[in-house]
Amino acid sequence: MKELPKLISILMADDDEDDRQLAKEALEESRLVNELRFVVDGEDLMDYLHHRGKYQDAALSPRPGIILLDLNMPKKDGREALKEIKSDPELRRIPVVVLTTSDAEEDIIRSYDMGVNSFIKKPVTFDGMVDIMKALGDYWFQIVELPPGEE
Repeated sequence: MKELPKLISILMADDDEDDRQLAKEALEESRLVNELRFVVDGEDLMDYLHHRGKYQDAALSPRPGIILLDLNMPKKDGREALKEIKSDPELRRIPVVVLTTSDAEEDIIRSYDMGVNSFIKKPVTFDGMVDIMKALGDYWFQIVELPPGEE
């Protein structure tokens, strides 16, 4: 009997509203029941993770089990946020998957050097995004063992 997927909260950091909506619909289409929350830039992401500003209530901004991170965002980009996350002892165990339009070799190498867990180029179609969400769900929520949340 197949084990039920772990109910892990997904936090997506992406400034593009269309990409956020596409990810939400693809998650639903892939039949994953994980909660998907959004932040719109790197500053917002760090505020969420540290429960600052509008994210002070930890019950409304639970620690994510995984972060989907766009590299190209305003204010603080994904590269800067990734560096902060992976250098923070309280946050560095949260898996970070870069999901971005960039396929620049420099971005791929630099992201892995900073500790990203996976680097995925954003698909351009809805079906492609559904495939990505299904694969992420299978891998991150059914196959690997994630560190326990430290809330």
